Amino acid sequence: MNKDIYLSNSLGGNKDKFIPINENKIGMYVCGPTVYDDPHIGNARPLVIFDILYKVLKCRFGGSKVTYVRNITDIDDKIIKSSLEKKISTKDLTEEITNNFHDDCKYLFCEKPSHEPKATENISLMIDMIDKLIKKGYAYLNNNHVYFEVKKFKDYGKLSNKKLDELIAGSRVEVSENKNNPEDFVLWKPSKDKEPFWESPWGKGRPGWHLECSVMSKKYLGDKFDIHGGGRDLIFPHHENEIAQSRCANENEVFANYWVHNGFITMSNEKMAKSQGNILKISDLKKNINGQVLRLALISTHYKQPLDWNDRLINECQNTINKWYESYVEIKKPILIPDEYLDPLYDDLNTPGYIANLHKLYEKSQKGDLKDKEVFTSACNFIGLLNENKNQWVSFKKIKINISEDEILKKIKDRNLARENKNYQEADKIRDYLLDKGVLIEDKDGKTSWKIK
Repeated sequence: MNKDIYLSNSLGGNKDKFIPINENKIGMYVCGPTVYDDPHIGNARPLVIFDILYKVLKCRFGGSKVTYVRNITDIDDKIIKSSLEKKISTKDLTEEITNNFHDDCKYLFCEKPSHEPKATENISLMIDMIDKLIKKGYAYLNNNHVYFEVKKFKDYGKLSNKKLDELIAGSRVEVSENKNNPEDFVLWKPSKDKEPFWESPWGKGRPGWHLECSVMSKKYLGDKFDIHGGGRDLIFPHHENEIAQSRCANENEVFANYWVHNGFITMSNEKMAKSQGNILKISDLKKNINGQVLRLALISTHYKQPLDWNDRLINECQNTINKWYESYVEIKKPILIPDEYLDPLYDDLNTPGYIANLHKLYEKSQKGDLKDKEVFTSACNFIGLLNENKNQWVSFKKIKINISEDEILKKIKDRNLARENKNYQEADKIRDYLLDKGVLIEDKDGKTSWKIK
C-alpha cells in the first residue's frame, strides 16, 4: 500500500500530507502519564488515538520502520505531594501507579510502544542539556535554580500561534523572585528536605517538567523527528517549552515536523479535571465495561473534537460490539483489508469514518460467506476491536450481570405463565426486571430466548 497519510498539524494549523524525514526510520514521541494517581478516561483518549496512529504508520511503512516512544514522568511536584499525602516513598508510589497504568493499557488493548523511558533514568542527560543551554546563553543560574530565558528564542509561541504576552495572559505563570522574566521556565530546581534529589553542578535538586521530553525524544529519535503527540492541553506551556529548549540546545530549525493533539473528554460539556470534581478513573470502569467498549467509545468522535462522556455513549458502543460479535471468526492468518475501507484512517485518523465502514462490512458479512466474516473481523482487529474470542466476550458479559442463569430461566417461565393468563402488566414487569439486570429476552416463533445485552 502506497497511500498518502494526512494529519492535522498544530504547527501551522493545517491538515498536511505526512512526509517522513526517512521512510525507513519513522519516529513518533507521545507524552505519557505523570504517575502520581491512577489514569482517568481523559488520559485514556491519547493512549488509544496514538495506538491507532502507530498501527496506521506500521501498515503504511512497515512495522520495523516505525519507532514509538512514550515516556513515564516519575518525578514531579504532583508526585512528591501525593507521596507525602499517602505517606509512602515516591519510588513506591510511582511503581504502583505505573503498574496500574500498564494494566489499563492492556485493558484498552493498546500495543506496547517501542520504548517507554522513565524520567528518573535519564537525569544525567537532562543535566547535560541544561549545561549546553547555559553555555549557549539561553539559560541562567540564580539561587541554585536554572531557568530558560524565553525571550532568547525568537519562535516562542509559534506552535500555539500566539504572541508571548497573549500566552502569559491566558495561563498560570509561576511567580518567582529567582526569575529574570515572568515567562522564563525552570530547567533545574533545588530539592527541599526529604524530597528526592540528584547531584548537579548547581547543587542538589531535580529537573523541571518540560526538560525530560526533550531529552528522551532525542535519546531515541534524534535531534529532529517526525511526529510529536499529546493532549491539546499540553500545547502551552509544555510543548512550546519543549520546542524552545530542544531547538536551542541542538541548534536546529526543527524539533518535530508534525504536532498532533487530541481534544478533551468532557462530562456535561465541561472538561474532565480534578478541579471540577468530575474525574472518572479507568479502574472504576473495569468491572462493568469491557475494554473494547471503552476503546470504541474513545474513537467514536474524531480525535480533534471534544468527546462528551455519558451512559448513552457506552450503551451504544456495548450494543455495537455485541452485534459485531455475531460475525466474529477466528483469524488464523492475516487478511488483507481492502484499501477503500482503510481510507478514512489515512485521512487524519478519521475513526468515525472507519467505524461507518465497519458497519458496512458487518452487513456484508451477515449476508456473505466465511471470507466476508474474516475480512470484517480483521478490519475490527486492525483498530483493536474483537481481539477477544466470542467465548471471552460472552464470559465477561456474564460476570457483569448480577443474576444467575437459573433465576433468568425461572423469570422467563413466570413471564410466559403471566402471558398465558393475559396478565400483560406482570409480564412486562418481569421483562423490565430482567432488562435492568442486563438480560434481553426475545419472543420468536412461539419460543422465548434470552441474551446479555
